[in-house]
This record gives sequence, structure tokens and C-alpha cells, in this order.
Amino acid sequence: MRIVPVELGKDSYNIYIGNGLGEKIADFCRQGSFSGKGLIITDTNVGPLYGEWLSGLLRQGGIEAEVYEIAAGESSKSLAVAEALFTRCIELGLDRKSPIFALGGGVVGDLAGFVAASYMRGVPFVQVPTSLLAQVDSSVGGKVAVNHRLGKNLIGAFYQPKAVFMDLNTLQTLPKREIYTGLGEIIKYGIIYDKEFFKYLEDNPEPVLSLDNEAALHMTARSCEIKAEVVSQDEKELGLRAILNFGHTAAHAIEKNTGYTRYNHGEAVGIGMVCAAHISQALGMIDGASVERVIRLIEALHLPIRAEGCTVDQLYGDIFHDKKTIGGKVKWILMDGSIGAVTGRNDVPEAVVREAMGKIV
Repeated sequence: MRIVPVELGKDSYNIYIGNGLGEKIADFCRQGSFSGKGLIITDTNVGPLYGEWLSGLLRQGGIEAEVYEIAAGESSKSLAVAEALFTRCIELGLDRKSPIFALGGGVVGDLAGFVAASYMRGVPFVQVPTSLLAQVDSSVGGKVAVNHRLGKNLIGAFYQPKAVFMDLNTLQTLPKREIYTGLGEIIKYGIIYDKEFFKYLEDNPEPVLSLDNEAALHMTARSCEIKAEVVSQDEKELGLRAILNFGHTAAHAIEKNTGYTRYNHGEAVGIGMVCAAHISQALGMIDGASVERVIRLIEALHLPIRAEGCTVDQLYGDIFHDKKTIGGKVKWILMDGSIGAVTGRNDVPEAVVREAMGKIV
């Protein structure tokens, strides 16, 4: 087992990564100052596979927790579903020390975290991510949110979990496409922070794609280490943490324009990273060889590089709904000099953005 600490003062917590973490989860429940009642929020895909497993572990730890299944998919990340969950929390008599466990992918984690942050002004929250994407990205760092019809993640908070448990055994039931979407965020960490990690992904496509146990542990742990280091320095995204948004400005516009159905998040991020790389080259920040390496790796790990069904006008209009847009200026995270370094720019000319978008539609 690998343990990655997230250092945030009184809100610090550990990420536990390994195979077969059941006893660790039960011990955590026994040692925590929790009420005897809790709630497990999961979805209709994950609940049948792991709901009883987790509720049994919590019972061993002294917590009786109902398993509440939401419909799988991005559409459940809404205020309406959150309201139904608030109602169930009240009906169950959950109090301020009743823990809420998120069992599933990013949608479940974001929604459950939003409910935990809001119910009684905050109850304990524990992440048990079961998808590669959630393990390397959304379960770490404390961003919780629901979507609005005008944009993704516009209603939310920063709310840190008490712990994150990443049992790599849960990855064995993932469809191939769900593995690939997680790899989109993993590639991002190499581009923004660690050129040697990027090269590892380039040099080991087969173990990476097959989630060989050693590769899965290395990729997950290194991604979490990078994110933990960034979040520890900038929890509320006032500066450095913005680098984690590389590829996401265009990605969120792509997701919105395709109704959150054609591309999953990691696929959209893959396309968005291609867009950001083209902008970086157009501004003279990187060379063409770096752009080609990014595109080759994204394709090698079975991710798309073009946003079919989108137009430049649609994408350009929607980037202004992004949370990073301040005063009408879009903040782009762009590659800076080489793979392994990025910087923020809010002065990218419209013509440059449109030309780059033309290369991904």
C-alpha cells in the first residue's frame, strides 16, 4: 500500500492506494469520531458491484450506512438529485458526525461531496473512488460541485474529505473506455509537472493500457503525489492550482456542446489538451515537436484528438462560461518551454484561439 499525504493544516488527510483496502477502511471507521449512522452514495453501475462490500466494512467499523443509488451518468450531478439526497439524510436522522461515503466515479464524488459540504453546514466526507479517472483526479483536492444547465461545476465548494481510499481491485471491473478516460488526466500530470512521468507513459503503453498492477500503482500514486503537492500549496485555486486545469477550458466547452453524452471527461480533456498545445505553439511558447509528442501519446492511449459534432463558433462562445473566466477574459493554462511546465495566460488573441479550435473540430 502507498500512502500519499495531503498537507492542509487542520484539514490534512491521507490517500491510501493499494489492493484490498477493506480492513484499512474498517479500521478508519473504528478510529474516527463518527456517529453510528451514515450514508453511502453510489450509482446504478457501481452499487450492485461494491455497495454491500462497503456497507459491510462500515458495519465492522461500527457504522450502519444505507446504500443510496443515483442514476449513473453526468445528468445526476444536479441540484434536483442533491435535494433528494438532502431529504434522505433528514429522513435517516443523520447528524453532524454522520459520515457520507462517496463510492463510485467522479459524478458520485462531486455530488456526494456537495451534499456533505452543505448538509448541516458540513458533515464528514470520505472518498472511495472506483474509477481510474476519479482516483487520479476528482477524488483528490476537495472540489465538490453540481452542474447547471448553463455550465459544468458552477455550483459548488472546496470541501476536503477525511480520507481517500483507492482500492485498485475495483479497476478490474472497468470497461476499457473508462480506463482510457482516466489516462487523459494522467497524461495531463506529465505535461504540467513531470516530464519524466510523461516519458514513462510514452515508453510503457502496453502496461499502462492494460492497467498492469505495477503500472496502475505507479500511475495512480504519482498522479496523486503531483495533485497533493499542488493542492497543499494552493487549496482554493488562487494561483498554482490553476495549472491542474490544463486542457479543461476547451474540454468543458466540448462536453457542454455535445450534451455531456458523446465524450466522457477524460476524452474531452484529451481533445482540450491538443487545443491548448496548438495555442501554446502559436504563441511561440513551445515547438512543434512538443505538440507532436502530446498528440502521439494521446492517440497511443486510445483517446480522441478531435471534437466531432462541434463547431469553432460553438466552442469559442462557451469558453466564456468557464469558471476561470474573470472580467470577460479567459485564463488559458498553456505549455511553457517544454513538456513538464505550464503557465497561465489571459491575453490570448481570439484569432489564435479560433485557429487552434479549427484544428480539433
